[in-house]
Amino acid sequence: MAGARADIAVVGAGAWGTAIACHLAARAHACPRVVLVARSRERAAELGRDRSNRRYLPGVALPDALVVDHRHEAAAGAALVVLATPVDALEALAGALDDAGARAPLVWLSKGFVAAPDHPAGAALAHRRIAPRWHAPVGVVSGPSFADEVARGLPTALAAAATDPALAAQAAALLRGDTLRVYETDDLVGVEVGGAVKNVLAIAAGLSDGLAFGHNARAALITRGLAEISRLAIAEGGRRETLMGLAGLGDLVLTCTGDASRNRRVGLALAQGRRLPEILAALGHVAEGVNAARAARSLARHHGIEMPITEAVARVLDEGLPVRDAVEGLLRREPRAEEG
Repeated sequence: MAGARADIAVVGAGAWGTAIACHLAARAHACPRVVLVARSRERAAELGRDRSNRRYLPGVALPDALVVDHRHEAAAGAALVVLATPVDALEALAGALDDAGARAPLVWLSKGFVAAPDHPAGAALAHRRIAPRWHAPVGVVSGPSFADEVARGLPTALAAAATDPALAAQAAALLRGDTLRVYETDDLVGVEVGGAVKNVLAIAAGLSDGLAFGHNARAALITRGLAEISRLAIAEGGRRETLMGLAGLGDLVLTCTGDASRNRRVGLALAQGRRLPEILAALGHVAEGVNAARAARSLARHHGIEMPITEAVARVLDEGLPVRDAVEGLLRREPRAEEG
């Protein structure tokens, strides 16, 4: 729609972006104008015509109040811009929005690490790359959330964190309502690390489940995986207690056990002997855990911390380590004090 302007612009019309845009547009008293920015003119026209995202969120109707556009300029007048793209597109998208005149605070829904060629580990948390170059505070909304359930109004709880507490409060207040609860935290590092590494652990859970190793093994992977997330979060400057909440334990349990988890499905397929390129092509969505495994392993080595589950997943993905050898190797590891 030419000339459309919004109080909130959601950039990225995949499943999660569409779900959040629908939720916001349905709350007219809090968000009188919401625009969903798709990646192309053709995609925007399709969404506007069908009033549904048949590819990524079938069966969910777009609210009448939701405007669909394809231009980054549609976000230029927004008071808040929400980015809902794969994490590896965040930096380029922020640059394009800057060129289009956007100056509002940015909040992203993406989970993972971004490439950082100038960092010794070659990877970094998104806010550390984007915040120094943006005109306003930036933040993230994360937690246990399948897009389809949010779009259908099923109960969901999330965490919001930002470089400025006022932005975390603003994002939480705008999103909070009906069956969606959003809690503020000042631990941006912990929230981002939790969202990134849980996808790696979901692949591990899928590997274990695909080998029919049972619920006990899955519970062990989840529990020890939480310790790995906490180690990396602390090394990066976050707090352990953050990982006991929604952005850590909550998201980890959901993505390691839920049938809708894309990363768990990657692990299941690998355990069946399928090749990674074939799995990703058939998935039809981005599985962030694949790139996150490589980045998390690199960051762990940089910090000198142990992340054996992450290491095993990365070896399966990149080195052809047999799935059974990887999982059995983890289960044979010599135990140490559980606090570690």
